[in-house]
Amino acid sequence: MKMSDVAKLANVSPATVSRVLSNPDLVSKETREKVMEVINKVNYKPHIVARQFRTKETKIILVVVPDITSAFFSKVLRGIEHVAVQNGYQVILGDTENDTEREQEYINLLLQKQADGMVLLTARQDKTQLEEIAEHFPMVLACEYMDGLNVPTVSIDNISSARKATEHLIQQGHTKIAHITGPINVILSRDRLRGFQQAMMSQDLEIDSVYIQEGDFTFESGYHQMLKLLALENPPSAVFVFNDEMAMGAIKAVKDSHLSVPEDVAVVGFDNIKMSSVIEPNLTTINQPKYEIGKKAMELLLKLINGESLQKKKFVMKDELIIRESSVKN
Repeated sequence: MKMSDVAKLANVSPATVSRVLSNPDLVSKETREKVMEVINKVNYKPHIVARQFRTKETKIILVVVPDITSAFFSKVLRGIEHVAVQNGYQVILGDTENDTEREQEYINLLLQKQADGMVLLTARQDKTQLEEIAEHFPMVLACEYMDGLNVPTVSIDNISSARKATEHLIQQGHTKIAHITGPINVILSRDRLRGFQQAMMSQDLEIDSVYIQEGDFTFESGYHQMLKLLALENPPSAVFVFNDEMAMGAIKAVKDSHLSVPEDVAVVGFDNIKMSSVIEPNLTTINQPKYEIGKKAMELLLKLINGESLQKKKFVMKDELIIRESSVKN
């Protein structure tokens, strides 16, 4: 069913049908009702691609994630999707699998105008290039960020959050505290390591280099890095882990080594994914307002798409330390 067919059945011109769909206020109520009656009767759907050529709008938002298997991103995506759908946009997802080349390929879709805007949940590209793209296309960065990047960004303060998590372990009486980092080429990993170091130094506690092990975000790497720490001549009595998935791997490693959490080793994670309150013992962690981060990022992107200038470009959301069984001895 074409627009011309609808026009014929309604006894109006195709231009009138087009106006009813795009600018109904320009058409009389009587004509509008006549056309809509035919549209509903024949279940006519406007041709999206044709509309795109006419309006230069796709009504599509591209969201690029570093790893779709990560439980953390599901709530961020839901926040983005809810705001997008409420405003007539569809969300298309691009999973880079932590590959910078794949990230670039998705950015190219924005450059080719196959989406009206982009939310990047990963930032591994060249800073200058991202700023150049953001000058010409609507783009918002969320969760990850870059120092000094002039692009709208929504995140938490990862340094202070990591410091808070480590201070909690120090308050529990631990002095031999290890840290399992994320990949050190990612800014979030470096910032959480910095927060860990700040907390240790503020209490004049030694930071032994063998107590810092690099993971890759996964449960398996948390498990293996924890086994390495437990094999040391003087193993740590507590560990702060980059994210909850690796922290759960660390807990399993402690249990498989016939030790217990938190009696032998206290564990603190980061993100407060759903499983952190289900695993035994329940995991102490930093809660990120995941849904709110996604919601805020999409709201900012809509402002950019609508040509509004942003008075403020950096938004730091509130985090919270959630204390559970994995770090507190009975």
